[in-house]
Amino acid sequence: MIPQSNPKANYLAHQTEIDAALATTLASGWYILGEQVKQFERAFADYLGLAHAAGVASGTDALHLAVRACGLGAGDAIVTVSNTAVATVAAIELAGATPVLVDVDPKTFTLDPQRLEDALKTPLPTGQRIRAVIPVHLYGHPAELPAIMAIARRYELLVIEDCAQAHGARWAGKQVATWGDIAAFSFYPTKNLGALGDGGAVATNRPELAERLKLLREYGWRERYISDIPGLNSRLDELQAALLNVKLRYLDEENARRRAIARYYDKHLRDTGLMLPVTRPEAEPVYHQYVVRSPRRDAVRAQLKERGIGTLIHYPTPIHQQPAYAGRALLGPGGLPHTEQASHEIFSLPMFPELTEAELESVVKEVRAVVG
Repeated sequence: MIPQSNPKANYLAHQTEIDAALATTLASGWYILGEQVKQFERAFADYLGLAHAAGVASGTDALHLAVRACGLGAGDAIVTVSNTAVATVAAIELAGATPVLVDVDPKTFTLDPQRLEDALKTPLPTGQRIRAVIPVHLYGHPAELPAIMAIARRYELLVIEDCAQAHGARWAGKQVATWGDIAAFSFYPTKNLGALGDGGAVATNRPELAERLKLLREYGWRERYISDIPGLNSRLDELQAALLNVKLRYLDEENARRRAIARYYDKHLRDTGLMLPVTRPEAEPVYHQYVVRSPRRDAVRAQLKERGIGTLIHYPTPIHQQPAYAGRALLGPGGLPHTEQASHEIFSLPMFPELTEAELESVVKEVRAVVG
């Protein structure tokens, strides 16, 4: 069986360095917010070209704390998309704000700037004001940042980039995370930069947001045991930071391998019945996932499973149609037809840097046998 993702393979690729880093950290006796976290925060901020990065306990916490660091909460509305991990919407609600879900570009599955502007022109039934937007760089393809930023500045919106699937992606040569006011990352094990458990980070060029974020992640402490503001416990572990310090050095190389795998799929599957990913000319995606479409999606996946090819659906049910949010989430004007149609057709082929040429040939061979 060729799996759709394989975080163990990435550990094994760097096992000697990772094991040494973990052993050093274990022997240090310091396991929370120590030198490994400080080193990673500096290195990750430098990698992004930003002034500040703060490690937190998960990608969900990264988004939640980014929203709170921006001063957003009860009474505020935030625009985002429904075709995303539920964490995006959960984080908005954890901060007390209200999500407003708009439709996506049907080719890239990222937030449609026109739908954002339509939502801003339409009063919400709750009477709330939209104060921010969270563009999700889904599957490693950047959202249309210049257009989103232009709209955001025109309407005085804060921009919180959801970079959970886009470590190292660029638009017009500029890194994601560097366009908006603040950005959130996940280090879930299957991410392009993945830990051995949960972890996340928030990055920004704005010192006041960085300072507030670091207060929020540890009980609001400036002085230990004295809370200046209400906060919570969301700290990146030293052991995870030690591993991430190793893996960050290989991120660009592994992203390049993901692009090479995507090019191979593009070349060998373009004449099949599948709809392949579309890359905007200005975009430099990092292919967290390679997502294709088929009106026969479920039958195709079942046949591929029988042939030893693992696939997944990212994501099978849009957030606004899930039990927790159905009938409660606010939807932008025109509804979400592209989001809903895509949810019945999309699925992800195997995508991780350690895929061998022989495995790639097998994937293509079996896909072609199934879809023609």
